[in-house]
Amino acid sequence: MFRAPPPERRSRRDLVAAGVIAAVLAALVVTVSVTSDVAGTTDRVAEVPIEIPPPASGAPVAFAQAWEAASPGTPVPVVAGPAVVTADGSTVSGRDARTGEERWSYARDLPLCTVGAGFPGVEAGRVLAVYANGEDPGAGDGTYCSEVTMLQGDTGARVGARNPDARPGTRLLADQTYVLATGTDHLEVWRSDLVRTLEYGVVPAQEQVGRQPRPGCTHGSTALGGRRVAVLERCPDDATDRLTVLAADGADGAEKPEEEFSVLLPGSGAAVVAVSDEQVAVALPDPARLVVYDAAGVQLSVSEVDGEVVDPPGGVVPTSADDSHRYWFTGSSVLALDAGQLALLWTFPDALGPPVRYGIDLLVPVEGGIRVLDPDRGTPERFLPVDRPDPGAPVVPAVDGDVLLEQRGDRVAALVPTP
Repeated sequence: MFRAPPPERRSRRDLVAAGVIAAVLAALVVTVSVTSDVAGTTDRVAEVPIEIPPPASGAPVAFAQAWEAASPGTPVPVVAGPAVVTADGSTVSGRDARTGEERWSYARDLPLCTVGAGFPGVEAGRVLAVYANGEDPGAGDGTYCSEVTMLQGDTGARVGARNPDARPGTRLLADQTYVLATGTDHLEVWRSDLVRTLEYGVVPAQEQVGRQPRPGCTHGSTALGGRRVAVLERCPDDATDRLTVLAADGADGAEKPEEEFSVLLPGSGAAVVAVSDEQVAVALPDPARLVVYDAAGVQLSVSEVDGEVVDPPGGVVPTSADDSHRYWFTGSSVLALDAGQLALLWTFPDALGPPVRYGIDLLVPVEGGIRVLDPDRGTPERFLPVDRPDPGAPVVPAVDGDVLLEQRGDRVAALVPTP
């Protein structure tokens, strides 16, 4: 007669060991869930994508303020696809441009370093939220801005992430292809998949020594354009400021910067205004003047300008652009430059910030309102009154469809055309 084998006998030692393993695994699961990025993240994706506002054709008869929101985390109005993006505390919000309604939000349990829009050619837009989540090897105080999350502008869905070596105070500059994170001793560039294509300055984990040409220099200001990065450097062994131009995506990758040229400037206290495919424009003080250099670092022109040349906050000179022009706000005047050659075209005084293109017109914030300018000649046309809490305070404008946005200190206001 067939008999089944006796059941496996387990000793007390086996049972204790199995219990210990189970307890360790459970503790590990709890630890990972508590300490992971997911545990410290709160995100709410839009159920329906934000709609794009109708395009602006030209300046209206008047503007009316539609809404206002706190946004100390954005140095300029952030427009990503159809969304207006605000940042308050550690929360980044995507808003409907016309109503200000919060349609999506993303938050981390970390300090927010900055927020910017990137890769405008990508459908639906991209938002880059930079959080402080790393330790500075030199200071040991946890101040690296080392967590970047890329969000889709119309829904807030997460579409990418990376861990950069950006420093506190970093600003994000974007063109059609790249995003530049600025810094006083370190900068880096990312392409649309967030792969780093350039790293310059003090590199914390440099794989091979000697690849950075001047790690002991500090950066005064930076500009991005024409697949190039222009950086103003101040080096211990140089008598004056230095202008260095780098390829945004060099042949040797991010670890070894591809330097196009580096020249000493005829003075100190300079600021990089703009860089194009072939030229670089630099402002120099005493007297204030705009100096343009070619692709080899040879000086092409010098133009006297009104205004004071100072180190800009975050290393970014206040500028704006359209298809034909680059506009530089000196702190009191707007200077229009040719988009390619960066030659000075015209000057408009008594401005509060850089201009913005609104359909066929150019709008400049001025005390008490907005002045409509002819973009080609800079001649003043209509004046549109705008009621601001501080009529003479600086203003940075942007446009989302037919909605005019203004960054007023730590708040963003939206103005819509009146019928």
